[in-house]
Amino acid sequence: MNLTCNLYVDGELEGTINSQNEVKIGKHGHVKGDIITKRLVIQGCVEGSINADRVEIRADGRVSGTIESAELIIESKGIFEGNSVVKDIKPIQAPKKIQIEKV
Repeated sequence: MNLTCNLYVDGELEGTINSQNEVKIGKHGHVKGDIITKRLVIQGCVEGSINADRVEIRADGRVSGTIESAELIIESKGIFEGNSVVKDIKPIQAPKKIQIEKV
């Protein structure tokens, strides 16, 4: 499913979701498949791979799979089982050396 609009799922869906905007999985929502979107909010269940700029797993949310995102928020009682990959991170700068002169 390729979308240019927001999507709200509060039932069962199996397949790939590719949205240019926001996807919300409601409390009764259950998605089996891959999700590619800018922002994903999960209150139900997702089984599969997720690629998003921002992923929010709410208190009743559950994810089983791989999440690739720049931001991952898991509220208290939210469940995440799987792997997380941080995307678009900048390399860590090595600290500058400071020389101290004795007087």
